[in-house]
Amino acid sequence: MIDLPEEMTAIWSCTNENCNGWMRDNFVLLNQPICGQCSSLMEKSEKMLPILANTSPNQTKR
Repeated sequence: MIDLPEEMTAIWSCTNENCNGWMRDNFVLLNQPICGQCSSLMEKSEKMLPILANTSPNQTKR
């Protein structure tokens, strides 16, 4: 198993207590994202995750 370097990462978490959906902030294209699993609103949070850069040309600065 390879140990990947991790860092505290800004994410959006689903507000529905029955859903565990979340997404990295740097992959979100909306100011207020909607959960892709249950369509609930999401709230900003943090999570310790492997470092990952979004190099998509569609990514915009918010």
